[in-house]
Amino acid sequence: MKTSHDSEDHTSDLLAYQRDPYLRELETEVTASGHDENGIWVELGDTILYPEGGGQPADRGWIDAAPVIDVQRREDGIRHLVDQNPPPSDRVTIRLDWDLRYDRMQQHTGQHLLTAVALDQFGLRTTAFHLGPEVSDIELDRSPIPASTLRELEAAVATEIRAARAVQPHWVTPEAMAGLPVRTRGLPDGHSGLVRLVEIDGIDLNTCGGTHVRSTSELETVALLGTEPMRGGTRVHFLFGDRVRRRLVAHEHRNARLRDLLGAPDAELATVAELKLEQLKQVQRKERRLRERLAEMLASELTASRETVAICRLEAEQAELLRPLAARLAGSHGPAAFVLTADDGAFAVALGDSCMLEVGELGPVVAEILGGRGGGRNRLFQGKAEHPERLQAAATALRDALKG
Repeated sequence: MKTSHDSEDHTSDLLAYQRDPYLRELETEVTASGHDENGIWVELGDTILYPEGGGQPADRGWIDAAPVIDVQRREDGIRHLVDQNPPPSDRVTIRLDWDLRYDRMQQHTGQHLLTAVALDQFGLRTTAFHLGPEVSDIELDRSPIPASTLRELEAAVATEIRAARAVQPHWVTPEAMAGLPVRTRGLPDGHSGLVRLVEIDGIDLNTCGGTHVRSTSELETVALLGTEPMRGGTRVHFLFGDRVRRRLVAHEHRNARLRDLLGAPDAELATVAELKLEQLKQVQRKERRLRERLAEMLASELTASRETVAICRLEAEQAELLRPLAARLAGSHGPAAFVLTADDGAFAVALGDSCMLEVGELGPVVAEILGGRGGGRNRLFQGKAEHPERLQAAATALRDALKG
């Protein structure tokens, strides 16, 4: 792209992150510092750290030894939020968290390329994008997007990565921009002066203030992970560059673990997992039927008791029986009341049909003895207790309450 401003040098007006997004260290002066509701902040004469904006998160780095935890653009300059006071010096050295920056450069440039290819070759317009810490996404104005189209889009983007197209910024006046084929949502309210355009040679020209790689070849590779409906369109999740490799490594580690656990090759993991899950469901159904049968047998034994208050203590591994057992005992024939505890701390009080008192009166009596709390209605009180072993004492207190 050629403009009337290409021959002019505007770099003297730019900050270091704008002049050279590959610069990793810079010595500069402290122009102001202070403390506000956000914490300790520093303003500098120049900076290599990108301030949050345009959908790209703020960079991270260090001012001397002080970690920079946020960078924000303000009307009067750029503030660097640090988590400790920097050394009291007029000159400081800024260092950039380069791995984080380069990752974001890959994802942001990749988003430009993905958006341009989706529009030019598939007629899919991008309505929103999000640069995430692990996975990023764009929203396209069509729904649904078939899986076959997604694979074709991915292949088309990969072709442009291999083409090693140059990526470069240009600064133009708003008047000059009006005559260019720029993809833009419009300039921010109150914008004045030159406009920064980012060009992918032969592919895209876009208004953007973010940081980008120098060539599509630096994107290395692309993976479109999947889609979901969103606001009448489709959200597409994507990865570029090193994120693709990291995700592949994570998948390989996971698959290796699954191969060991399931004793199956990659191609059969899903089938074997489905079979194992079905077997587990069958076992769970059998276990549920056995628990129900055991609850019935215990209920029959307890209702046959000649005691005024019948008791039952369940071991921790039998605790799941407590609720169904208590439900069967509530309103049953036989003893006036039942006290059940489990070694995991659960307890219940169930009143038989012969009991003339309310469970709201008797349940708290048992809860107090057991050192617990609970609630109930319809002849059933349940809760948690610190001392389920005090079952006999709770039963005695309940008998006394029934006599009174």
